[in-house]
Amino acid sequence: MSRRVVFDTATVVSSLLFSNGRLAWLRNHWRERSCVPLISRITAAELTRVLAYPKFRLSPDDRRELLSDYLPYCEAIEQTARSPIQCRDKNDQPFLDLAQSANADLLVSGDHDILALAHQTTFIIETPEAYRARSSA
Repeated sequence: MSRRVVFDTATVVSSLLFSNGRLAWLRNHWRERSCVPLISRITAAELTRVLAYPKFRLSPDDRRELLSDYLPYCEAIEQTARSPIQCRDKNDQPFLDLAQSANADLLVSGDHDILALAHQTTFIIETPEAYRARSSA
């Protein structure tokens, strides 16, 4: 059974933008249905907003193409629950709330504020590298 996983925005952006980067493996991971990426209206809006950053120099068509390599594999979740654990960075809270609402197995992030909450939630919080090791085991 595929794990239900919340990937934070930085993880998804890195995997989509850098085809030879350290997180490029994630694209095949979700394409092969080795996981079920979970997304909410809030996290989808954040992803769309970040991909539009001028530093990435992506045209609207480029952004649509990148999103088409992620969103079709995602399960959209209506966020109904708030995580009892609060993140120091309020911008990271939607990922915790999504994982809580969706009964996610994992939240994968490289963000220190999120990683600091590991072992305090009902779901696993770990780095992309730890997730890769878990997925390969």
